[in-house]
Amino acid sequence: MTLLQLAEAAGCSESMLSKVETQRSEPSLTLLRRLAAALGVNVAALFDDVEQTVVLRAGTRPRLGPEALRQGDGVALEQLVPFHAASLLQANIHIVEPGGRSDGLIEHEGEEIGYLLSGTIDLEVDGEVHRLGPGDSFHFRSERPHGYSNPGAVQALILWVNTPPTF
Repeated sequence: MTLLQLAEAAGCSESMLSKVETQRSEPSLTLLRRLAAALGVNVAALFDDVEQTVVLRAGTRPRLGPEALRQGDGVALEQLVPFHAASLLQANIHIVEPGGRSDGLIEHEGEEIGYLLSGTIDLEVDGEVHRLGPGDSFHFRSERPHGYSNPGAVQALILWVNTPPTF
């Protein structure tokens, strides 16, 4: 596949892809998902394979912030399962600062569950907004357009699991 063909399939410019390829620009999570879909892989396949490990200790888990992947304003992901193409699950703690939000609404193949550990989240699924507090959980098919925001004054933590991995 040529750069132009991939750009057309992913809905971006060839120059944007060139900048990403040469590390002169960082793609948004939305663009990474479109690139992965155009290539018929998950987002993990776009990164180097990570050796599987059984235990990830507190404070040592990989954390992806806006400087690594722009998943949304005020959002970082702490990986419970490191990126690797062989995993059937994706699990992260979404760390959402006050006013933080996901990078728009997304939809993809799969299924998702989550548990709000702390804070407040507005979860939007199919245009309906659900206000969640600590201890609330959710479950939905990933094909439904979804996103979230933190309307509260404190950081929110969401334990989020989906399959198959979209990252």
